[in-house]
Amino acid sequence: MVISGIRLPLMTSLIVWAVIWEIVGHTDAGFILPPLSSIIGRVFEIVPTASFLDALLITGRAFLLGNAIAIGIGVPLGILMGRSVIADRLLLPWVNLFLSAPLSALVPVIMVLFGLGETTIVLTVVLFSMWIVVLNTRAGIRAISPSLVEMARSFGASRWQAFSRIYLWAALPEILAGIRLGMIRAVKGVVIGQLLVSVVGFGTLFEIYQSHFLMEHFWALLLVLFTFAFTLNELLAGLERRFAYYAASR
Repeated sequence: MVISGIRLPLMTSLIVWAVIWEIVGHTDAGFILPPLSSIIGRVFEIVPTASFLDALLITGRAFLLGNAIAIGIGVPLGILMGRSVIADRLLLPWVNLFLSAPLSALVPVIMVLFGLGETTIVLTVVLFSMWIVVLNTRAGIRAISPSLVEMARSFGASRWQAFSRIYLWAALPEILAGIRLGMIRAVKGVVIGQLLVSVVGFGTLFEIYQSHFLMEHFWALLLVLFTFAFTLNELLAGLERRFAYYAASR
């Protein structure tokens, strides 16, 4: 059963945890974890403010640009690895390494190379999101039926035609899954970048709330980010399901 595109068990789980949060917030732990009702009230208080809207603009720009670069590089690279044994052997160890490595430790290296600016934040988003796009695209390409490839060759398709009309569409379910997972990781990447590199955007708000111990404001901002990530995940998951027939056609 689905309610507004969200599964009923998931909604039930969210309601249960919301009730637990509210109860815990009214105990002694409320000093660190305020009641959910108070946090939701703070959300409606901070969202319309100019400081939040400015932070949203800065963060959103870095998030979108970083994801565009990650997708623009990750999808062709994954297709190359899926079609070329040599490229796969050369690049797969590095892709797996970056996917499993503690990427936060690499942010200072990017900062040294590119300075304390938006470029470093965008590259941090790319660093967090690109590798899962590459791996999922590679998996989708390797799942393509050899008959599709043979058909393209027999009809004299060029490499670009095979890429745009065969590989890209046949691997679309896995590509969309990689983009979805990459964007979720990018949310973490953009916030970490803004906190570690230069305190701008949401990083500025987190720093202010933390230094003044405004825990309701702090959790309200986290709740906004969690809600954004959750909504983005559900929307992209729905898009995946709409294109699932491409996987069956393979």
